[in-house]
Amino acid sequence: MKKIQRLEMKAISKSFHGIHANQDINLFVESGEILGLLGENGAGKTTLMNILYGLYQPDSGQIKINDKTIRINNPIESINHGIGMVHQHFMLVQNHSVIENIALGYKDTPFFFPKIKIKDKVEQFSRQFDFHIDITKKIWQLSAGEQQRVEIIKALLNGADLLILDEPTSVLTPLEIKELIYILREMKAKGHMIIFISHKLDEIMDICDRVLVLQKGRIVGAADTKDTDKKSLARMMVGRDVVFNINREKLTKGKKTLSVENINVIGDKGLLAVKNISFELFKNEIFGIAGVSGNGQRELAEAITGIRPILSGKVKMNGQDITNKGPRHIYDNGVSHVPEERIRFGIAPGLFLYDNAILKQHHLKKFSQRYFLKYDQVKNHTKTIVKEFKVSTHSINNQIRNLSGGNIQKLILGREISEQPQLLVASHPTYGLDVGATEFLRKHLLEIRKQGSAVLLFSEDLEEIFELCDRIAVIFNGEIMAVLDSDDKRFSDIGLMMAGSIRIDPMEKQEC
Repeated sequence: MKKIQRLEMKAISKSFHGIHANQDINLFVESGEILGLLGENGAGKTTLMNILYGLYQPDSGQIKINDKTIRINNPIESINHGIGMVHQHFMLVQNHSVIENIALGYKDTPFFFPKIKIKDKVEQFSRQFDFHIDITKKIWQLSAGEQQRVEIIKALLNGADLLILDEPTSVLTPLEIKELIYILREMKAKGHMIIFISHKLDEIMDICDRVLVLQKGRIVGAADTKDTDKKSLARMMVGRDVVFNINREKLTKGKKTLSVENINVIGDKGLLAVKNISFELFKNEIFGIAGVSGNGQRELAEAITGIRPILSGKVKMNGQDITNKGPRHIYDNGVSHVPEERIRFGIAPGLFLYDNAILKQHHLKKFSQRYFLKYDQVKNHTKTIVKEFKVSTHSINNQIRNLSGGNIQKLILGREISEQPQLLVASHPTYGLDVGATEFLRKHLLEIRKQGSAVLLFSEDLEEIFELCDRIAVIFNGEIMAVLDSDDKRFSDIGLMMAGSIRIDPMEKQEC
């Protein structure tokens, strides 16, 4: 197969149920070039790339490779043309192992003994790019960041000339992002071309040669990154200036809301994932958990919210023991939860928006009367969330699976915040959100903090952690390495703490 030197999409249009997702889109990318694709949630970026990958067929328009018009009917044809894609939502079989998933997605997998014959190739490739993944693990046992790496391995292993990356760094740590950027630059130097979808403007400016901006399915701006800046790109995306640095108001700490006392939690492989962790959280406070993906954050969040059992220790909410209580009981005690895996745990994909807007809340009197739901109130509540959280949808009667990932996230956040929880447990809440929605959400978290709520924030975005949090705990291998105020000078060593090289005793005072 001849190597791709230039790819064009010309006058591409696509509609769903009469709603335009893409309208007359034109783009091109050439060998040795990285093209950035920006746009608000629901702007049509992923739809456009799904057309290029063969998952959707365009209503009109054409795709050209090396000036020759082609038709891509399915992903296999796309791969055979030298196009690979890493999706925002992982295309992995949860009950299969890493090596089985890679074998399923590898075009040269042999029919007989596939795992044995490609094992060495996969391990060699993983070492080459520093992807430290146990290939015998089941996908459901991996963190979101580890699953992302499996997807990247699948795409690159097929030898793609053009690699499409849909929000590839959203669940990666700063070190992992640096490693990925190094890989992309190496690929670019060797003549590969990359289409890079990201909401992180710093990454777009740092990585990409050119950028296209989409809004409501149309291209509204284009620029060479060397000739533009973050503010200009953000203005193109959302039609206004965006505040990048939000001021966190100093508040007096309120009464104790959450108490976590020496808890131990078993992970998916039967080993301790959370080891003797203790901390307290107060009203008017955002408490951040920072760390490299896969060090017990997910298990800790699930234990506190009742999804995962606690082996030993106690969790108390307002002094009441909620250890190993069910999610419904914990919710009724004032705890809301934005899960890390929003599709898997945050929604019911086949139900309508208005059904998903009251998950965990359907039993409240304002939404139900005996055995029946008050659908007028439910739909009015949903419309309020859609309006206030700027969820892009043509109707609340739409199945939620038809929304973009960012819009699903906004609906979940609106649902969880709508009842003014005493404690919000938020795992990667801005994952997949555009700059305007991220700004809106961060302001909202600070607002509910001001109103008296406590927020337990799990995030691998250090900028977000330092911007929002009053105190920060660093977690490594299931243990807390430090709990410090966000302005503590010792956080200059946060990288060493995240790597487990430094532990700071909670009784140790900061030097003046």
